[in-house]
Amino acid sequence: MESSLEKMVDPTLAEMGKNLNEAMKMLEDNQRKAEEENEKKYTRKDIPGPLQGSGQDMVSILQLVQNLMHGDEEEESMQSYRLQNVGEQGHMALLGHSLAAYISVLDRERLRKLTTRILSDTTLWLCRLFRFENGSAYFHEDDREGLLKVCRLVIHSHYEDYTAEGFNVLYSKQPMIYISSAARAGLGQSLCNQLGLPLSCMCRVPCNTMFGSQHQMDVAFLDRLIKEDIESGKLPILLVANAGTPGAGHTDKLGRLKELCEQHGMWLHVEGVNLATLALGYVSSSVLAATKCNSMTLTLGPWLGLPAVPAVTLYRHEDPSLSLAAGLTSSQAVEKLRALPLWLSLQYLGHDGIVERIKHASQLSQRLLENLKNQDFIKTSVEDELSSPVVVFRFSPELPHLDQLLRAGQGPMIIGNERYVCDTFNQWLGEQLAQLVPASGVDVVELEDEGTCVRFSPLMTSAVLGTEVQDVDQLVDCLKMKVPVLTCTLQLRDEFEQEVKRTVGLSYVEDISWPGLGVVRYEGQNEDKQEEKEVEKITGALLRKLNELESDLSFSLGPEFGGEKNCIYIGMVTEDLDVAELVETIAATGREIEENSRLLENMTEIVRKGIQEAQVQLQKANEERLLEEGLLRQIPVVGSVLNWFSPFHALPKGRTFDLTAGSLESTEPTYVSKVQGTGVTPPPTPTSGRAKQRFPGQKMFKRSLKGSDGLSETSSVSHTDDLGRGEPQPGISSAGQENPEPPEESAHLTKDMGEDSTGETVQTLGNDCTKSQGQESLR
Repeated sequence: MESSLEKMVDPTLAEMGKNLNEAMKMLEDNQRKAEEENEKKYTRKDIPGPLQGSGQDMVSILQLVQNLMHGDEEEESMQSYRLQNVGEQGHMALLGHSLAAYISVLDRERLRKLTTRILSDTTLWLCRLFRFENGSAYFHEDDREGLLKVCRLVIHSHYEDYTAEGFNVLYSKQPMIYISSAARAGLGQSLCNQLGLPLSCMCRVPCNTMFGSQHQMDVAFLDRLIKEDIESGKLPILLVANAGTPGAGHTDKLGRLKELCEQHGMWLHVEGVNLATLALGYVSSSVLAATKCNSMTLTLGPWLGLPAVPAVTLYRHEDPSLSLAAGLTSSQAVEKLRALPLWLSLQYLGHDGIVERIKHASQLSQRLLENLKNQDFIKTSVEDELSSPVVVFRFSPELPHLDQLLRAGQGPMIIGNERYVCDTFNQWLGEQLAQLVPASGVDVVELEDEGTCVRFSPLMTSAVLGTEVQDVDQLVDCLKMKVPVLTCTLQLRDEFEQEVKRTVGLSYVEDISWPGLGVVRYEGQNEDKQEEKEVEKITGALLRKLNELESDLSFSLGPEFGGEKNCIYIGMVTEDLDVAELVETIAATGREIEENSRLLENMTEIVRKGIQEAQVQLQKANEERLLEEGLLRQIPVVGSVLNWFSPFHALPKGRTFDLTAGSLESTEPTYVSKVQGTGVTPPPTPTSGRAKQRFPGQKMFKRSLKGSDGLSETSSVSHTDDLGRGEPQPGISSAGQENPEPPEESAHLTKDMGEDSTGETVQTLGNDCTKSQGQESLR
């Protein structure tokens, strides 16, 4: 095959194609051994170094490029996924850039003939494919550059002396350019900056508010604006309309806008993703009207999945000199070579291949739209259900209490908060769907009227990501799983707020930007305000305790930026959540942590006072022992002989220091009963007041659901009676963890309180005191 290719084409072209093919295979080869991956992981290839004098071979250079492309592991997986979907048609587009560089070195005459053929062929194919008769084409890298050159063409057409006098002619009669308020952000400002016009030359036209789509330009309002500008001495020159707005994908009333432009002598330019449907056999009338406009911009790269191909602006104008002055045409043959990658790719795909890709994307949209119609709490924002290539949907729950709030006079602020919460939930929904089904290409978009929505635009993503029908079905399945979670969480937010407000020691924090059950802060048992460091310490310990519980809930400290400090953020929940048990567990765990922290803080003072008291009691005990035994028994030799003939029977008297009670106690009960014990029962561990029996495998904070025989998913029929009585299981607390055994000795309690230098001193001193007293008594 390679030999026959070399005989048919120029050997240089064949070698170029062979080298490119080998380079792409090398860059797309992601099968690396574990040793090579480890070497790349610890070897930094992106550190700049000196240029080698002897040079490097192609394999080494391509290896360096590949290392820079992949980077870390996460970027490597994403990049490899994109490269695998480039395909052979993408290789043709990349080959076009290499051929353009090679062709540019030809002699002038051959270069002129070749570029003329490439430009004329590509222009003819695109005009026929997208039904734009008698048009010319301008190929550009930036998709806004075509509109910029069209604006210059229109200025040259309306101001005959613009070439000679420049801005002076514009000052006498200010030009006006009109764009929709639904246009992409920054478009008007970019045009003014590139054209050197003040921002007052740019007029944003609002969308419909009473009739029609809320994303379509208000034609009647535009007519009034144009007439007012003409009366004030301004010159309307151009209108930018949308055949598929950047957000919702709606199409302006292009037919009426064209009539309005002809009435006032204005240029109509159309852009948008819906222009791709002009290549199909069936085209909606709203999009078909774009074929009568003066110019349109096509972005074929994402539509067809072609990398590094230019965007195309098709336009109609009879004066080639003005087109040359505006930069739409060029006398430089190299500029015409921009069309070469697209020229190669269009020939490789063919007419049927191009139509099939656009048709496939439209069918994906229709399939998703049909499934969303039967989905509860999902609202779609689609202009034409029969042929809309963009599907925008939103989680929109029913809020029946809004009417009551309005009648109570609290409506505007409360309703605003409710809608903001829905926007937050939709943001979470879009991120979850994009993460679970990355091949779908869904993203989150902000619309002025609807708020935060999820957008599915396969014309812009399916060719690159390789989206198929099963990806759309998987997207629908994931949506069906997430909607009940959103609904239950939204319904339980009010109950959670009320439970927190009724619980002592907790405070509810209003954060409508958090997609979850809510936010709670542990305030403590004392009314005195605690220091920030102490609150932060307790909150961190509380978060660790909650995450150690066996539950399906997610606890966090909130978002990295913008979240409240020293709070516990609770994520999404399900309908079987026991909110009361959850709140009580948080409060009980917080009290336990606070008590332990307070005990550790007071340990130093307790130990100091205990040592002083121990010293006083030891001195007093020595004096009493001296009176009881007599002075002779204290003399070393005499005392031993006296004790031999007349033993003195007395129980040993010692002291033990109880860390829990903070007091000294006698050891007489210990010697009498010969059982180790401190005599003081340690304080009980705080637990939830709603302690209930749990079974193996049952998660925490679960309650029985109505309509399911009074049992949760993890319950069994044999345990129904025990659940009804609410008897706690032995050794199990309400939080679902085993209760620790009470400490047998004070030293053990000290160790449980934490490894602290103060605690170690207490244990040592307490043992020394007891030991010294016991020895004195034995003597």
